[in-house]
Amino acid sequence: MPTDAATAGGGGSDVPPPPGPGYAAPARLWRALDRRRPPGVDAVDRSWRSPVRGPWLTSVLGAALLVTLPLVIVTGLLDWIAYGPRLGQAFPRDVGWLHPPVFDWPTRPVWLFRLTQGLHVTLGIVLVPVVLTKLWSVVPKLFAWPPARSLAQVLERLSLLLLVGGILFQSATGLLNVQYAYLFGFDFYTAHWYGAWVFTVALVVHVTIKLPRLVTALRGPGFARTPVARTRAEPLDPDGLVARHPGPATMSRRGVLALAGGGALLLAALAVGQSVDALRRTALLLPRGRRVDDGPTGFPVNRTAAAAGVTPDRTGADWRLTLRAGDRTRTLDRAGLLALPQHTATLPIACVEGWSTSQTWTGVRLRDLAALVGADAPAAARVRSLERGGQFNRATLHGGQVDDRDALLALRVNGVDLSPDHGFPARIVVPALPGVHCTKWVEEIVFDG
Repeated sequence: MPTDAATAGGGGSDVPPPPGPGYAAPARLWRALDRRRPPGVDAVDRSWRSPVRGPWLTSVLGAALLVTLPLVIVTGLLDWIAYGPRLGQAFPRDVGWLHPPVFDWPTRPVWLFRLTQGLHVTLGIVLVPVVLTKLWSVVPKLFAWPPARSLAQVLERLSLLLLVGGILFQSATGLLNVQYAYLFGFDFYTAHWYGAWVFTVALVVHVTIKLPRLVTALRGPGFARTPVARTRAEPLDPDGLVARHPGPATMSRRGVLALAGGGALLLAALAVGQSVDALRRTALLLPRGRRVDDGPTGFPVNRTAAAAGVTPDRTGADWRLTLRAGDRTRTLDRAGLLALPQHTATLPIACVEGWSTSQTWTGVRLRDLAALVGADAPAAARVRSLERGGQFNRATLHGGQVDDRDALLALRVNGVDLSPDHGFPARIVVPALPGVHCTKWVEEIVFDG
């Protein structure tokens, strides 16, 4: 995009700033601030010289974000619900009065969580160039003086600061989470949840205030077809987006939009393979979203057996699965499980970091295991792993998930035994269930109700 450094030395008109809009109450305060201008503020104001900045460009970028950001927000909320807040296993757990209406996450369509999580992460990545371009288009407002001329403008500026801070925080922490780079010293789930609420409230306030201006700018004369040679600054606007001392254009407005759009398309090409198995090799932005090898168990894993502390001696011939329901208990070894009726289903595994993969799993239906201990219609199933540490060494499934015809205790995948990293000797696979709740290295299932 055109930079102000590139145009700072250029010519162009030296138009004096027009008289600012009148001051609203408390007018005395705003006038006093205007008279006591901080050192350098006028030099900063004169340094923003790109002639492409203005209401039209900002409104086009804002309209693109207005269409896509709500989708990121809604899919994020749906992903939180998919974790099972009714079962006490959504993160964060205690959200107080921010608790939205929830429901039992369905098992159909089987790709539901793959879609919501894939959209949430992929859109969050793809929108980075658009967000940065939008911030570039409005950055002079962050240095305007006085910072406000009315209480209404104070609200607008506050919403703008929360909006900018919120989207930068959400984008940065989200991208670091995708890369498994936990450089921050706080819990990602909690911070991302509350950061999302701050950003959402700021977005609603900002859109409420600015929507009329956005509509007006988009209805006005367009600038997308203006070549660089004829690119001029828009008329000075009350919001201060237009440069008061514009320099010569180094890029047209169409070029700015093409640069932002091209960056978004490039990131999409590098990220979409995380959710589309056929494009897996192009998923260069996800360290664990690519195939390990071309074998039947070469698809990605989020946590290896070694990382989970699950050693071969714990998954060997002495391994047993314990089933419980009330005072009834049944213990099975792997040979006993393989002797039960087997069911095969092609189901996706979708990870919170955004990658997903669809594989063909074979094992025993969970409802058949429940029947072995007399739990014909359990209200829930509590699954415990051999893994002793970590946040996800156990999970709870609601009754609908247990009863689904394709909900499995998987023993094999793609025609071969599970590998240790994929959960050998047995793992949970349930349609539309978040991958972290498809517990690996299962040692006990307790059916309730």
